[in-house]
Amino acid sequence: MFIPMYITAVFFGIFFLFLIILLAKSVYLVQQAEVMIIERLGKFDRIIGPGLHIVVPFIEQPRKVVWTFMRTENNGKRYYSTTEILDRIDLRESVYDFPKQNVITKDNVTMEINALLYYQITDPKAAVYEINNMPEAIEKYTQTRLRDIIGSMDLDETLVSRNTINARLTEILDEATDKWGVKVNRVELQEVNPPADIRVAMEKQMRAERERREMILRSEGKKQSAILEAEGVREAQILEADGQAQSRLLIADAESKTITMLKDAAQGDPLPYLIAMQYVKALPEMVKGKDDKLVVIPYEASSMIGSLATIKQLFEKVK
Repeated sequence: MFIPMYITAVFFGIFFLFLIILLAKSVYLVQQAEVMIIERLGKFDRIIGPGLHIVVPFIEQPRKVVWTFMRTENNGKRYYSTTEILDRIDLRESVYDFPKQNVITKDNVTMEINALLYYQITDPKAAVYEINNMPEAIEKYTQTRLRDIIGSMDLDETLVSRNTINARLTEILDEATDKWGVKVNRVELQEVNPPADIRVAMEKQMRAERERREMILRSEGKKQSAILEAEGVREAQILEADGQAQSRLLIADAESKTITMLKDAAQGDPLPYLIAMQYVKALPEMVKGKDDKLVVIPYEASSMIGSLATIKQLFEKVK
């Protein structure tokens, strides 16, 4: 029986197409750090790792997984999510960038918070069969827990406790996602933005606090300067008084020695000598500026003049 050539060509074309489809359904190349979940007749059979694998076509096939990814555009100003159907699971640590969300603090202040979540799949089977669309589930759960944590803090505590919030959120998420075969490594609050009027008030408060600290430091400096200056003046007065006391002691000691020497030399009372010396010292002051005037010397001074001879004798004896 003669078969037309075009029918033969169509037959061979269909046959080769079937072989290509069969080959595509039976041969899979898995990249490093990726796995595929193989189901046999709709039931979990095995997990295949990196390398070239052959499965039974139409009987065994990879499990399709719904996976949500967060994308950004306009330099990260706009977030949007895309959902894709995958036949393999990435085992590397992944980052999930959450869009900004509004949270309310304990003192009823609404803030915008943006978070980053770092996670890694440790059990691919659980990540596929225990939860549908695992990234979206983590996102929703993270947002809920974050609202609860921020709602238990006031505004000031929220702004200064970022590390505490990160640690608490990481612990809560890691415990909740353990049954999903996911390890949450860390959560980072990327932005914490209070309302505009709160930011203005905080800036004014910080400026006032800096000015107050500056005034305190300036006052402390003046106080220390005054204390040091007072201590310097007191020490100077003490040294001056000590010097005057020492000087007076030396003068008194010298006068005592002089009187003793005069007494020994005169062999009597040295009082006339001392009186005469005082008159001699006072006499220039008495006649100062009175060149054309009469100077009257008191009568008592005559005894002083009479004692000059005695003074001469005393000096001769001292020598």
